[in-house]
Amino acid sequence: MSITNSELFIGQTARLQRVFTEADVQQCRELAKDFNQIYQESSWKKRYSRPIVPALLVEGLITQVISDKLRGRACVLVQKEMIYYHPVHIGDAITAELLTIDINLERNWVTQKVICFNQNGTEVIKGQVVIFVLRGG
Repeated sequence: MSITNSELFIGQTARLQRVFTEADVQQCRELAKDFNQIYQESSWKKRYSRPIVPALLVEGLITQVISDKLRGRACVLVQKEMIYYHPVHIGDAITAELLTIDINLERNWVTQKVICFNQNGTEVIKGQVVIFVLRGG
């Protein structure tokens, strides 16, 4: 079974919002073994007004949108390109929005534009992902 135009279409949009907590950041850092000093108060206070969230954690929200949109379909992220315009801080409400911009039915690839913005409407991440939807998945 392959993807069809009835399941996904160019112009289709999906979005989710999440507020990142200190516990989220701590758990992400432990799992990723990311012990960068920037997450410690003595370091982040030199540059930011509030603690920052690891990019990997925000990318997890993007992956969650993909999983939600293709629920019940096995898929693999084959390419991602992200530009991080502004930091995401603990307590920010981040919305990840994905717009389907191309569907390659031969390869079962779906290309989506990614935009993440905070509660103030500030764009924090912009990019693109390509997803391979496995046959029969």
